[in-house]
Amino acid sequence: MRWIAEKIAFANTMRSHITQLILTALNRPIESISPIGGGSIAVSHRVTMEDGAQYFVKVSPQHTDMFLKEANGLQELNNAHVFRLPEVIAVSNTILILEFLPAATPEHRTQFFEQFGKQFAELHRTAGTQFGFYENNYIGSTPQLNVPQKKSWKEFFFVHRLEFQFRLAEQNGYAHQDIAVLFHRLEKSFDRMIPDDGEPPALLHGDLWNGNFLCTTNDIPVLIDPAVYYGHREADVAMTRLFGGFNEAFYRSYNESYPLNDEWERRMDLYALYHLFNHLNLFGEGYSSQVYESLKKLLK
Repeated sequence: MRWIAEKIAFANTMRSHITQLILTALNRPIESISPIGGGSIAVSHRVTMEDGAQYFVKVSPQHTDMFLKEANGLQELNNAHVFRLPEVIAVSNTILILEFLPAATPEHRTQFFEQFGKQFAELHRTAGTQFGFYENNYIGSTPQLNVPQKKSWKEFFFVHRLEFQFRLAEQNGYAHQDIAVLFHRLEKSFDRMIPDDGEPPALLHGDLWNGNFLCTTNDIPVLIDPAVYYGHREADVAMTRLFGGFNEAFYRSYNESYPLNDEWERRMDLYALYHLFNHLNLFGEGYSSQVYESLKKLLK
């Protein structure tokens, strides 16, 4: 059938394109290229070279600087010397080549998440001087505003996170009147929702959910696909609790290593609102009811 022939032709063209990009970046012969599913931001492949080396390769980013920003985020996390991260082998506007780290099911699930939580707490002890980052980057494929950096966490989170996403939802036609009314009420109440606890800006992964970490050989936690900035660590913890959350051992170990502040659980919905707005902007109307219900809950 014609559509099958067209699909095969497109796949062959893409394969040729990817092959040329890899050859240009590494200048070494390739043995095989295998597509890896699951990503919505770029096209991913596992590449095996003739010398046996393996790489995780992304191509076709949705923004020309997306891979450069991802590489910078991985480097910032690596500078903390806490987590195992894939090494950046090569990066450009069109391709990101990373060390291939094989994923495995934890042999000892509870111990894995205990170690993961302990390391996550240690990462959050890496402090910056201001909230934000030296450059803007992406949360999924949505621009994430980190500049200008700010001394006030309340100001940073409202302006650079919630308000930015709300204005984007307005532009996209998703901020219907019921959402807009509640958001403006939230704006008036926002100052009392986050205490001035004096915590320094913490190094955050920024987008840590079940799809953005893996367990590799010997039950070692690995972080991938960051949206790095320096912020309040509660915002990072809130993201881990979305979409099913992590094993309870993760949170227990985290709190034993670096106890969260009083009433931290009460603020989880506020921090999660940023990501719900982002999913509304990324995926459309299907998330409008969740945004609306979250706003209602926060304003009770």
